[in-house]
Amino acid sequence: MADTLQNTGVEPEGKILVTETAVREIKKILSQQAPGTFLRVGVKGGGCSGLSYLMNLDTQTGELDRAFEFGDVKVVVDAKALMYLDGLTLDYTGDLLNGAFRFNNPQAKRSCGCGSSFSV
Repeated sequence: MADTLQNTGVEPEGKILVTETAVREIKKILSQQAPGTFLRVGVKGGGCSGLSYLMNLDTQTGELDRAFEFGDVKVVVDAKALMYLDGLTLDYTGDLLNGAFRFNNPQAKRSCGCGSSFSV
């Protein structure tokens, strides 16, 4: 796994880490978006293991959101999702043809074969 960057923002309850490789990929994605756009990571009910990971781009934060900054990349997680994602490491792996974000979640007791859903 690539080196991880520590959160340089204000320390909320719970934390997530993002590898340098993932930060580079997120920067590429954000460079094509409007200023102020950030990555939102969350969970929703569903998938073969009970909960599924969510990733989308957003420009608005809510009162219960927790922001993490990794250099100039901002990642936001709402407080409810952070209960399931505390300690998460977000990584990016890829080659010339394919790439994917990978979730290494210590909260997950079981995950499906594709890695997109988990249970706690």
